[in-house]
Amino acid sequence: MITLDKDLCLAIVGTEVHKDILLFRPTWRCLSQTRSLLSVFEEDAGTLTDYTNQLLQAMQRVYGAQNEMCLATQQLSKQLLAYEKQNFALGKGDEEVISTLHYFSKVVNELNVLHTELAKQLADTMVLPIIQFREKDLTEVSTLKDLFGLASNEHDISMAKYSRLPKKKENEKVKTEVGKEVAAARRKQHLSSLQYYCALNALQYRKRAAMMEPMIGFAQGQINFFKKGAEMFSKRMDSFLSSVADMVQSIQAELEAEAEEMRVSQQELLSVDESVYTPDFDVAAPQINRNLIQKAGYLNLRNKTGLVTTTWERLYFFTQGGNLLCQPRGAVAGGLIQDLDNCSVMAVDCEDRRYCFQITTPNGKSGIILQAESRKENEEWICAINNISRQIYLTDNPEAVAIKLNQTALQAVTPITSFGKKQESSCLSQNLKNSEVENDKTVPKAAVSEPEAEQLIAPGTPIQFDIVLPATEFLDQNRGSRRINPFGETEDESLPEAEDSLLQQMFIVRFLGSMAVKTDSTTEVIYEAMRQVLAARAIHNIFRMTESHLVVTSQTLRLIDPQTQVSRANFELTSVTQFAAHQENKRLVGFVIRVPESTGEESLSTYIFESNSEGEKICYAINLGKEIIEVQKDPEALAQLMLSVPLTNDGKYVLLNNQPDDNDGSPSENRGAESEA
Repeated sequence: MITLDKDLCLAIVGTEVHKDILLFRPTWRCLSQTRSLLSVFEEDAGTLTDYTNQLLQAMQRVYGAQNEMCLATQQLSKQLLAYEKQNFALGKGDEEVISTLHYFSKVVNELNVLHTELAKQLADTMVLPIIQFREKDLTEVSTLKDLFGLASNEHDISMAKYSRLPKKKENEKVKTEVGKEVAAARRKQHLSSLQYYCALNALQYRKRAAMMEPMIGFAQGQINFFKKGAEMFSKRMDSFLSSVADMVQSIQAELEAEAEEMRVSQQELLSVDESVYTPDFDVAAPQINRNLIQKAGYLNLRNKTGLVTTTWERLYFFTQGGNLLCQPRGAVAGGLIQDLDNCSVMAVDCEDRRYCFQITTPNGKSGIILQAESRKENEEWICAINNISRQIYLTDNPEAVAIKLNQTALQAVTPITSFGKKQESSCLSQNLKNSEVENDKTVPKAAVSEPEAEQLIAPGTPIQFDIVLPATEFLDQNRGSRRINPFGETEDESLPEAEDSLLQQMFIVRFLGSMAVKTDSTTEVIYEAMRQVLAARAIHNIFRMTESHLVVTSQTLRLIDPQTQVSRANFELTSVTQFAAHQENKRLVGFVIRVPESTGEESLSTYIFESNSEGEKICYAINLGKEIIEVQKDPEALAQLMLSVPLTNDGKYVLLNNQPDDNDGSPSENRGAESEA
């Protein structure tokens, strides 16, 4: 410490003072020690200033962290309450979590109050004292040092001026003025040095207090914080934290059990043969479930990008009720692709891809084309869509109905000793029977016995699943007036009766199959043919069907290609000897054709179709056409028949007015037969 006495002050000034105060002549050694001691004090003050700045930064960081803790706990409390407002897709069973987070939010909010009080206390008792020490004490020493330096410079200037006084011709007036100037400078330097030295000595004491006071405030603030927190939470939080810990342990136990199950499942998957992952590993004999009423999986969707270019997109498809939906990647829910009610599905050959099938709308328009990844998936999708199109899903027990229908189809090929008694096929076929009875072509009902299965269709009779008609082609080849078209196309001029016909009704049908029969005396032969055709398709996995337009006129039955409008087949209406619709599946219809052969004998063939509308409508149209043929020879009877049919505003007869077509969206001419008066 620098001693503040007159000797030290005079030693620093380096000259004598007034004789009334003290006569002091310092030695060179005393002056040098004083200068060295002053530099030590100044160095110490500089070091203290640097340290104080660093300490203040650390304390401000603590205070800032405490402020941030206040804001963080406030935000945490709000975020805990916001959990309840989140719309979690799997938020079921979170009631316990929500109530627990509400309580934690309340606790955090109370802690936020304590953190706020602590931040205020740190600002007042820790940061403020160190700031005051730096701004008051350290700044004062620095200022006094600058003043002492200025006073020393003024003293040096005055001494230099005094030293330049001449030896000769001394001017007493100038000497007196210079002496007064030196005395004033020395006095000023003396006073500034005294203040400076006092400040340096006082700094040694103040720095000790300045270092202790902030830490006392910090410690007291922390103690108060923890003491209030302990008083607030120690008692009531023990039981709550214990229950929360138990809940977390139970959740952890459930997680471990689930993880163990997943581990076992992974081990089982790893132990499975790699062939299971192959799309067509069981292509030879796949296990196909034909009783599905719903199906889901990935399929490739065919999209047209131009006139002749197409693209395929792999998407996830699933059925829901009577709808086919698609869910793209990343989508939350699926969108409707196709309404499956009353639609038809068949396997198709599409470009160079396998396992493709097409869904056709009830009005006959081509729908979408999809590709499955394997034969099993392809056939199961076709079976599922076919079951859904029958609206089996609307029954009380759709699975049982689907199983029953498929079992019925499989049992149809089993030899049957006799048929059970069936209901009358329809009023249409009965009218045909009555007309034949009048002509003495049949025996009375009492004399008719139900035929055996072998009497209707010979065992082992082959079934034809395409639209090629060998008997018709054979007749065409033996007609000298007409050349056969090898592509199955029929010239327009070969069918002039279509324009002059009194009846013309079109139906959208799909050809299921045809087979030779032994008799046409009963409609039972049509029912037996239906059973055998459907069973053969199910057994041999034949799902592809040829769609055609069946045009019923007063002279012929024609099958027309809907794309090219070319006739695929033509039957004389007089050669149709039996026709009937299925009594359970209303869309199934069939008829028996009697065709003469080159040997002079006649052959009988049954043709089975699936219609978009009810089969009874087709039977009604065929029966009406045959009635027109019968009465055309008698003009009065024909007029009487036409009078029983309603007349439209444009002068056409609306046949089948009581039998409207169910096909929504089909052309208007398909909804009722119209003929010129």
